[in-house]
Amino acid sequence: MDAQSRGRADEIDPADQWVLNPRTGNYELRLEDTSAQAPSQRSAPRAAPRRTPVPPRSPAAPSPAVPGPRRGGAPPPGGGRRGGRSRKVGGGGRKRALTITGGTLAVLLIGGSVAGYLYYQHLNGNIVVTDVGDAGTSGGFKKDQPINILVIGTDKRSGAGNEGYGDAGSVGHADTTILFHVSKDRSNATALSIPRDLITTLPVCPTKQPDGSTKDIPGERGARFNTSLGQAGRDPGCTMRTVKELTGIQVDHFMMADFNAVKNLSTAVGGVPVCVAKDVNDKDSKLKLTAGEHRLEGEQALAFVRTRHAFGNESDLDRIKTQQQFLSSMMREMKSKETLTSPKKFFSLAEAATKSLSVDSGIGSIGKLTELAGELKNIDLKNITFTTLPVLDNPAEKVKATVVVNQAQAEPLLQMIRGDVSLTEVEKKEQAAKNAADADAKAKLDALLQGARAEAKDVRVDVYNGGGPAGSASGTLNWLQNTKGVPKSSNLGNAPAKVDTTQLEYAPNQADQARALADMMGLPATALKMGTADAAPKTPMKLTLGADFKGAGVSMTAPQQAPEGVQRVEADKSVCAK
Repeated sequence: MDAQSRGRADEIDPADQWVLNPRTGNYELRLEDTSAQAPSQRSAPRAAPRRTPVPPRSPAAPSPAVPGPRRGGAPPPGGGRRGGRSRKVGGGGRKRALTITGGTLAVLLIGGSVAGYLYYQHLNGNIVVTDVGDAGTSGGFKKDQPINILVIGTDKRSGAGNEGYGDAGSVGHADTTILFHVSKDRSNATALSIPRDLITTLPVCPTKQPDGSTKDIPGERGARFNTSLGQAGRDPGCTMRTVKELTGIQVDHFMMADFNAVKNLSTAVGGVPVCVAKDVNDKDSKLKLTAGEHRLEGEQALAFVRTRHAFGNESDLDRIKTQQQFLSSMMREMKSKETLTSPKKFFSLAEAATKSLSVDSGIGSIGKLTELAGELKNIDLKNITFTTLPVLDNPAEKVKATVVVNQAQAEPLLQMIRGDVSLTEVEKKEQAAKNAADADAKAKLDALLQGARAEAKDVRVDVYNGGGPAGSASGTLNWLQNTKGVPKSSNLGNAPAKVDTTQLEYAPNQADQARALADMMGLPATALKMGTADAAPKTPMKLTLGADFKGAGVSMTAPQQAPEGVQRVEADKSVCAK
């Protein structure tokens, strides 16, 4: 008898009655009506019929405990009482159909854990919601803008069977972190892994307290990235702020789960296919596999993503590659026909995912997650690329235990993500063929950079800092005057309002000056904002440095190809772990 069976011959398992309607793409629950009832009787309250649809029971897995959460959403709708007869709908012997939207399975992932979600209203109560203040974007995501979701896997030991994992008594760390960037046009995504042992700066973190007050947790220089969560009372909002500081990318939302997620989701999907190039016997993670292909679930799946000694040079960086391969395989399995057409798997995934999931208040309901799922559902797996923030061994250490950012490789990669440039070549070819409107708009923007250039000595510009690092305006002024020969430039301090991207405002008769300045600073065409009326003589242009500004002389034009040697895993390809 399966988990959904009621154990009586006259009762029907609702999960068995869900059928995919090929005309609508929806799941429909179809049950035969065997009772008769007058129309006037239908309005009277009465006990729910025997065959009222009841969502399947959740797996016997505890919800993750995370610092400072609150439970979000409404309680599950009541299930029907056993016994009684099915109500008749409109008379006759017609079938009763209860429809929910099907076919949308959006998966976001963490190494050592995975967060996925389906929409079903009663699952609201499973989700843990954390208020991270202004660490994310207000008002949720925007349909015409990229979406950046931070997916966090914590090593907190919560739940039965997890006593042997993580540090005893620890409140957990950001053990595995992936910045999931979804393109503006929803055609592709880049998943950037951030090594847990990266040495970085943790910013000051305003953190909501249980009594509703806000406490500022001091920043820290030279700290490991994984201490941005849990340690010193830091919540996921602190990890979001750290990622923004590190990458220059505004994080919109977070999703977090612990060890239970990978165990429960891999089981719910029926196991995740993996391939290993050699026999594996890792006593620490308890992973034991023969060379070849395997289908892993539960404890075995968790051991696979936790192992550090089975593959590569036994470092955390090689473990990240293994996790990316596992997550790619899980995504392929979740989007497979066998999963999407199986109501039992659908419901099991919904329960397992929401019981393992913690999110920010901006997406803290099934309704919001459903809306987000709709934005992500059509991304082809071949256009999802995993990569890792390029790093080097910490030169300050004799015994290599931590890493630092490899700026030469990291900055071009981050520029691509900030510039919404895909890492997937096949996607770019498809996009060029199908997005004629976007190509036309881009051509019009590029035309702004076509034409004469003024000499540097004739460029007039006022510089404002509208979101760049402290001292950006003065640093840019010195660079323009002393390095680029632009004496007619002025520093006007902070802009009236902050902006996300650097902007150069100018008049039509200043176009030659704007092109010259764009060349010097590496401004993209999107940064140029031309007015409609000519300016008076000696009127300066207005340059506002945004949050994307990284320093004078650092180009803001996103490269179109990733630096040579940057690690990547493509989600549609199966790779054997070595």
